[in-house]
Amino acid sequence: MFEELSNKLDGVLSRFRQRGVLTEPMIREGLREIRRVLLEADVNFKVTRQFLGRVQERALGEDVVKSVSPGQQIVKIVHDELAALLGDERPGIKWVSSPPTIIMMVGLQGSGKTTSSAKLARRFAREGRKPMLAACDLQRPAAIEQLQSLGRRIEVPVHAGTFGGDPVATAREAVAAARDQGRSVLIVDTAGRLQIDDTLMAELGRIRDEIQPQEILLVADAMTGQEAVRIAEGFDQALDISGVVLTKMDGDARGGAALSIRGVTGKPIKFVGVGETVDDLDSADPERLAGRILQMGDVVGLVERAQRSMDLEEQEKLQEKMLGGGKFTLEDFLTAMRQIQRMGPLDQLLKLIPGANKLKIPGGQIDPKRMKHVEAIILSMTPKERANPKVIDGSRRARIARGSGRPVSEINRLLKQFTEMQRFMKKMKGFGGLMGKGGGLPGMPFGR
Repeated sequence: MFEELSNKLDGVLSRFRQRGVLTEPMIREGLREIRRVLLEADVNFKVTRQFLGRVQERALGEDVVKSVSPGQQIVKIVHDELAALLGDERPGIKWVSSPPTIIMMVGLQGSGKTTSSAKLARRFAREGRKPMLAACDLQRPAAIEQLQSLGRRIEVPVHAGTFGGDPVATAREAVAAARDQGRSVLIVDTAGRLQIDDTLMAELGRIRDEIQPQEILLVADAMTGQEAVRIAEGFDQALDISGVVLTKMDGDARGGAALSIRGVTGKPIKFVGVGETVDDLDSADPERLAGRILQMGDVVGLVERAQRSMDLEEQEKLQEKMLGGGKFTLEDFLTAMRQIQRMGPLDQLLKLIPGANKLKIPGGQIDPKRMKHVEAIILSMTPKERANPKVIDGSRRARIARGSGRPVSEINRLLKQFTEMQRFMKKMKGFGGLMGKGGGLPGMPFGR
């Protein structure tokens, strides 16, 4: 998310950080560089101009010029103004006291509306709410089937209309069904088109008037850049949307749409899609998003991923073995590695850790394929070998290499790193609890 924008902004801001004294010409030159970076990232030019105007006003103030660390003050100002650009506070859902809360999902065809509806339902279910989905896109049979399939996967009921039927009547019936079944939130998936047209808006307007939703969320594709901003303006003028769900933020999006939508429409980004699984939907907290853009990490986001991805019982057993008296085996290591994999790609997780971008990774970068290679090597071992790697002699290494399709040198490296890890954990037993507070294991064999 925001990778290209983050790297370029970090390059500009690092020059500020390195200076003990900042003059007005230096600040103006730096702001020109930031302007170029934002425009290259496809940020709306009016939004860019207003943003830099606020940054410049604060950056040229006496507090910065006389600061002990003016470079850090500039970085803080940019962070604060980025957060303000994305929203004044963390946007939430308007919950009603008499359920169900009704959320209407709108957007163009192909923006990820149906998948985002299921992701939102999954998120609410994790929070202890009782969601229901309504399939009101009756123009495409595939949309109905897709939502029903997703509903079965996340164990959320779906009220579906029939292909070619009346979406307004289906939405009305869904509200009644949600109320009768005691569901706390109803998410209504509506039809889209390849582009905004009067027929689509008239249909969505009739559904809105019929069910009176508390939220109308526009699902917009971040990959479309400034086109997403134009689409948001069109839907907002027709329906008065309450917020935006920005999808495909894990792709090659340059970040311009995320930074421009609120500035242009005044409506907040409430959620961002960061992957393809039903769990890959993050809340769009302005402070946290600004931190990610400036490579300051997002510890809260990391904790949220861990909470929803990791098996707590397994985690406690592993921690006991790591820090208690139990023996930590390659089988345990495989379990721990799979827990990490469930949280998402390793390179994405590192971006959530403050300062991780400055870490010196052996070989220069994390190689996600190495996790698969390590898994293949361990799975090619016998239970006895996983429990006691010391029994793995030359002939066993050759057999493991054949079974995993990896060279013997990789088996040797894994065993050496695992031995170092066991040594480290023995030392850490005197500092019980450190692992539970975010400590890490050295020599994790995922670098190139």
